[in-house]
Amino acid sequence: MELLMQDVSIVRNRRKIEAAVGNARAFLTVCEQYGRFADYIWQFVGGRPKDTRRRRVEDVPTSTPGSGAMSRDLRRRGFRFVGKTICYAYTQAVGTINDHTLDCFRHREVAALTRAMGPAPGRRG
Repeated sequence: MELLMQDVSIVRNRRKIEAAVGNARAFLTVCEQYGRFADYIWQFVGGRPKDTRRRRVEDVPTSTPGSGAMSRDLRRRGFRFVGKTICYAYTQAVGTINDHTLDCFRHREVAALTRAMGPAPGRRG
């Protein structure tokens, strides 16, 4: 821990370093339970990306009930510094939520990838 506290290349906040170590342990536990962390995360969107079909950037929220549920579940599993806003940003970054506006070129690309995935596991067409 002391070596990390002296490392100028990282944030040197003891609580955040301790949380990172604890989160790594919790991550491994989730992987043991679900097989992959991705399988755990996909449950929050029903197994396939959600397309929010936003028209304006101003309509993109900072959190949703789903990101709140993810945050609560992660904290229950021992994760720290995982609030609903961080969880929503994570879902956007990993592609489980397509929040690109309809006029953004990435929206079309991500939507095409979603269609190529086919139905969510356990669902028909």
